[in-house]
Amino acid sequence: MCATCGCSGKARLRLVTADDTPEVLAAEQLGHDHELSHEHEHRPGHQHRPGHQHEPGHQHSHEHDGGDDRTVILQQKVLAKNDEIAGQNRSWLQGRGVLAVNLMSSPGAGKTTLLERTARELAGQLSISVIEGDQETALDASRISAAGCQVVQINTGVGCHLDASMVAEALRALDPPAGSVVVIENVGNLVCPALFDLGEAARIVLASVPEGADKPVKYPHMFSRADLVLVTKTDLLPYVQFDLARHAADVKQLSPAAQLLQISAVTGDGMREWYDWLRLSLPVT
Repeated sequence: MCATCGCSGKARLRLVTADDTPEVLAAEQLGHDHELSHEHEHRPGHQHRPGHQHEPGHQHSHEHDGGDDRTVILQQKVLAKNDEIAGQNRSWLQGRGVLAVNLMSSPGAGKTTLLERTARELAGQLSISVIEGDQETALDASRISAAGCQVVQINTGVGCHLDASMVAEALRALDPPAGSVVVIENVGNLVCPALFDLGEAARIVLASVPEGADKPVKYPHMFSRADLVLVTKTDLLPYVQFDLARHAADVKQLSPAAQLLQISAVTGDGMREWYDWLRLSLPVT
């Protein structure tokens, strides 16, 4: 069990292709996917990839007694181990000149719809691959694959976030080319994903208009670590109450350096600015 947030269970990884229709994925029930593990055989000429660990076994410690002090120590161990692997991921990505971004939001804020439109409109201009995190199913991964992206699906089971070890395994499967973008679509959750460094170069938080403008003050840790905040579904502004000025002020108070963009993946409003942000964030080669 992850002592930091209480989630447990093994994650499953699979490479999703355009042939994996929702019907095929549902029939499989994802029951035989590769379970994430650090134990593997080395082929001739094998080179270590991000997150490689020589020691076998699960990286989360299992301690059941000792009260609050032991819980705090265990949390520190979990995050320290995660940060170590995240650093390996970051070094590997930087060495390849790959931009990795961690896309986070509450469920239904529009992450997948944003990626679908981005993939289609930047096809031939920018190479984008996706690490898709969900508790179950590969439905979103199937949508993104159909839009033209290479996708690796991670199902976390009862887990509520991705961690650096999962991302390391996914990067091995993706093998992204130099100069490309890897988007990590995290599990929909405004709490636990904020705690875990994945090795990304930037953190992007989506705040959809139907959710209301109060999310930064309700979930400050998530927004305080954001490099970019996307206010999504702006086509719904005439129909819901969302105070753009208040929301922007709250974000700036928490993260003064964060950039804010207003977008609609349905109408296309603001998408050019989003694409410019991606291009400008690419590593200089």
